[in-house]
Amino acid sequence: MKQLAFLALAGLVFMSLSGCLVAESRYLQKVEEADSLTKELGALKQKHASLTADNTALKAEYEKLTGEAAGLAKDRLSLTKDKDELEQVLKAKSDTLSQNISDLRQKVANLEGENRKLKEEIAALQRVKEEKVQEVSNTYEQLLKNMKSEIALGQVTISELKGKLTVNMEAAILFDSGRADVKDDGLDILQKMVDTLKGVKDKAIRIEGHTDNVPISGGLMRLFPTNWELSAARAINVAKYLQLKGLDPAVLSAAAFAEYKPVADNGTKEGRAKNRRIEITLVARD
Repeated sequence: MKQLAFLALAGLVFMSLSGCLVAESRYLQKVEEADSLTKELGALKQKHASLTADNTALKAEYEKLTGEAAGLAKDRLSLTKDKDELEQVLKAKSDTLSQNISDLRQKVANLEGENRKLKEEIAALQRVKEEKVQEVSNTYEQLLKNMKSEIALGQVTISELKGKLTVNMEAAILFDSGRADVKDDGLDILQKMVDTLKGVKDKAIRIEGHTDNVPISGGLMRLFPTNWELSAARAINVAKYLQLKGLDPAVLSAAAFAEYKPVADNGTKEGRAKNRRIEITLVARD
């Protein structure tokens, strides 16, 4: 009996001790779990703090980017507006340039037409000029042929320069001394020129009277007070004869120069003879 009681008591003590050991083991386990959870909680708090900071930074970056995006959108809208305005300006300028180019092309075409017309007119005028020069040259050749004997004697000289033809005749072959009426021999000489002068077209015929510097004296002064009157009367009488022979008086003119356009020295007999002259010149019509 005592042995059974001892065993029972021993069993109770063992059981009690075992219970205490189990409780302590569970406590330590809980403590370890609590430490682990504490560490994990600290780590989570640090991570939360880091994430919070990152979140704040991201929000700030987001707001910054959002502002930049808004600015870019505004700039884009402004650029789009500027682009539209620029395109309108460019289109307007392009239209203006196109119109200017069209106008210039038309002006160029008009100028080219005018240039062609001018070239044709110049060519026509050149042909007319050449024809007139040829006409004067033909007249010159014909007069040389008709008056070769007077030319050979030195009484007549014929010159042609730049389309201007001049027949220079000494007064002695046309007039007696101190007279203004053309003598018969002088009429024969003038007749040699009539047919040729009739064929001259588009030219005026000017008859010039010239004298030497010897003053009019004696009874001649009643008819010709000075050399002006003598040179004028001689030129007029030659013009009247040419008119009488059929030359158009509208192309005839008479001019007097007295002694004021000498061609030789009045100090010699020969020079005075050259200065007493009639010049018939073909000139352009007015």
